Amino acid sequence: PLLSKASGGGERDAATTAYTTDLLRFATWASAAMAFAAGLAAFRGGEPAVEFVSGYVLEQTLSVDNLLVFVLLFEYFQVPASMQQRVLGWGIGGAVVMRGIFVAVGAATISRFRPVLLGFAALLLFSSGKILLPGDEEEQEDLSENAVVQFANRVLRTSETFDGDRFFTVTSDGARLATPLLLCLVCVELSDVVFAVDSVPAVFGITEDPLVVYTSNMFAVASLRSLFGVLSKAIEDLPLLEKSVGLVLGFIGAKLVGDFAGFKIGDLESLAVVLTLLSGGVLGSLWIRREQPR
Repeated sequence: PLLSKASGGGERDAATTAYTTDLLRFATWASAAMAFAAGLAAFRGGEPAVEFVSGYVLEQTLSVDNLLVFVLLFEYFQVPASMQQRVLGWGIGGAVVMRGIFVAVGAATISRFRPVLLGFAALLLFSSGKILLPGDEEEQEDLSENAVVQFANRVLRTSETFDGDRFFTVTSDGARLATPLLLCLVCVELSDVVFAVDSVPAVFGITEDPLVVYTSNMFAVASLRSLFGVLSKAIEDLPLLEKSVGLVLGFIGAKLVGDFAGFKIGDLESLAVVLTLLSGGVLGSLWIRREQPR
């Protein structure tokens, strides 16, 4: 019993240390983002800096949905905790490339055909409706029926077991197969592409400056590993956060329509609305948790 207690205490200490490390890393990335915003203010003026902060906060918020899917994928593929950071690291590298492509294509399209902003608005309003309106949440969490998982399973020949932290393994008859770790990584990458369809247009709803759109995305993506460690266990304690994300998407979609019609909402006002909606979701979740019987 004493050994068991000591072992349990050691595991708790290790978990606390990992959580503290992730928190410090996230704070470091957030500080770097604010330093970049200060640099924008110094060299390009206050408006791009405010747009960057608004885009960064928006991207961090939308990352919550990414993290929820990552948690489900890790559980579905039974990825050990020690290997999850490896998958996230490679996933972030792929996200940097894909987001760059999305931003470049989006900026080029907007410069040649501005009505595409209305398409972005429709996409964001649709996504907002999916989050806010009641649906079959349990069915959505059945990853065996998920299109991304099914596509990855069809494309890759995989082994049934892990081979350490390797993405490929060689069977006894010499066949080279992907491990479940690579299958999980492919699903993570494909999921990020799906989320980029929402997140990149959302930032274009804040600004059409490609530099601001891309850098706000990159600072948010770069902190995903540490944010995963911070929120993966706490996310269940914030049931209203996803609803507040839905409201933010709805607001940005409506803002895009207003901008196109000539009714522009100021950058500071937009940032204030986004922060108010998000803080409302967090505070509301904490209030609900406080009122629940222990």
